[in-house]
Amino acid sequence: MDFDLDENAQELRSLVSGLLDREATPARIEEHERSGAPYDARLWAALAQAGVLGACLPEDLGGAGLGAVELAVILREIGAHAAPVPAYASLPAALTIARHGGGELRARLGVVADGGLVLTAAVREPGSGLAQPPGATATPDGDAYVLEGVKTFVPYAGQAAYILVPARTGDGTVGVFAVEPDQVALTPQPAATGEPMARLDLDGVRVGAGALLGAGAHETLLGYATAGAVATASGALAAALDLTTGHVRTREQFGRPLAEFQAVTMQIGDVYIAKRALDVAMWAGVWRLAEGHDDAAEVLAVAAWAACEGALQALYTCQHLHGGLGLDVTYPLHRHFAWGKHYAHLLGGAEAQLDTIGALVA
Repeated sequence: MDFDLDENAQELRSLVSGLLDREATPARIEEHERSGAPYDARLWAALAQAGVLGACLPEDLGGAGLGAVELAVILREIGAHAAPVPAYASLPAALTIARHGGGELRARLGVVADGGLVLTAAVREPGSGLAQPPGATATPDGDAYVLEGVKTFVPYAGQAAYILVPARTGDGTVGVFAVEPDQVALTPQPAATGEPMARLDLDGVRVGAGALLGAGAHETLLGYATAGAVATASGALAAALDLTTGHVRTREQFGRPLAEFQAVTMQIGDVYIAKRALDVAMWAGVWRLAEGHDDAAEVLAVAAWAACEGALQALYTCQHLHGGLGLDVTYPLHRHFAWGKHYAHLLGGAEAQLDTIGALVA
């Protein structure tokens, strides 16, 4: 298997990385954190103007028609820069609507490409991982559905035009419903990344039949949401490794750089191996997702396990090798650690991923 990105993906990576190097500097992120704004609107607009937000949307909606690999490229750079924008919330939801939505809902995706619309998806429930079947239900009622259940850690729910809500329908399948925020009860929840998160209570919410996306929407949403979370965690770990490598090369103890101590070298090696293991599984999974292979969910579950297990331990090692500096919230490492921790939690943790892998293999 060739793990090198093709020319389009490489150009997209250079574009996103260069833009975020300029626009998502530590000073700019600190300015945003002091502002209290839900996200950096200037940075979001810059990503839209550069064509990044529409890169994966179909050409008939003003996009470039790229796919899951390019989605991972974008979100990996977002994670590497800890960029405070609703990219993970919006892009998987937009791609799901592009494939399974109809009418006015799908037509509005052009506004997403322009940066004028935020979307999100409610893929987590209390006590379950991202890949577990939803407990929320959608009961047919005439020409509508009545939604019941609870969703947690929904990113940018208050800022989104639509929230995609998976729920079990009367025929035993899982449908995905496009719900407007003012139709549900939202309770703010804290997040390590500082992004706005909300608990979503579905207490007899009634939606029209037109809110239901087409067949297969749940599998599509789950695939993009998992791929996006893993790619974001991969970027966070890559950035943490770069910071830590630079630190141990220049930080001295007993008149010698830390990198010359064997114990430090072995620990940095462990972090590098964890990063490579995550990257291999992530790229293999998103490529299979893009190509429509039947085992895409299984490989993405392996990548999600790597993000929740080895990658998370590697981030703790990066903190440890920084000593007291790793705990300083004015030093960028804490953001990468927080992002890696958050997306591991969103995925449901290592045990949930092992359960998912076991179910898929069986």
